[in-house]
Amino acid sequence: NLMKHDINSPKHNDNRNYDYSSIETEERQEYSKIIALVSPNSSVIDLGCGNGSLLKILKDNKNIQEYGIELSESGVEICKRKGLNVIRGSIDTKLNFEENTFDFAICNVTIQMVNYPEVLLNEMKRISKNQIISFPNFGFYKNRFDLLVNGRMPRPMLFGYTWYSTGHIHQLSINDFYEIVGQIKGLKIVQVVLEKSANPIKNYFLNSFPNLFQVLPIFLLEKSK
Repeated sequence: NLMKHDINSPKHNDNRNYDYSSIETEERQEYSKIIALVSPNSSVIDLGCGNGSLLKILKDNKNIQEYGIELSESGVEICKRKGLNVIRGSIDTKLNFEENTFDFAICNVTIQMVNYPEVLLNEMKRISKNQIISFPNFGFYKNRFDLLVNGRMPRPMLFGYTWYSTGHIHQLSINDFYEIVGQIKGLKIVQVVLEKSANPIKNYFLNSFPNLFQVLPIFLLEKSK
């Protein structure tokens, strides 16, 4: 294992630099589920939009008024080449938008990568009427088994990285997410999109014990009165 993750190797697997120069476009499994939650002709901001793949699909298929914020220079450059309205910046700080500027604020598989997730959630609530958030569920059973058996930072939800080479600095489970949302006044979960299976037994466990068996939950929230 030490040889596999040689920290002195120039090919060392590391995703903290957020370099999209070799990834112009990607089609992720969760995109279709997120797109289904977004209303046509709406205004959308994608926080941590990467190379703009999701924004571009939304713009082409839902005719949205798009905006994005991305920390990676290469990501912003690729987004601009795609004709997307994206700027470079952090997303877990005070954002330069008025209240309710957007119909939807999206944060896809990024909340676990920021220093201040509570600031991010509060800002999403402030600038948008609806919020869509997804993240790798660190409570997934393979993670729990890895920690129990090997006594180390679980690797299954690090997707090939190690505890020191991942940008996932605030790992969270589904239960953790419910807890933080409950602490933010004026934010309410209205829909949870979970993985489904054609196998009725597997589907029962996926839906009955999501914190144990779901890999990438997607939450639709709204600003409550």
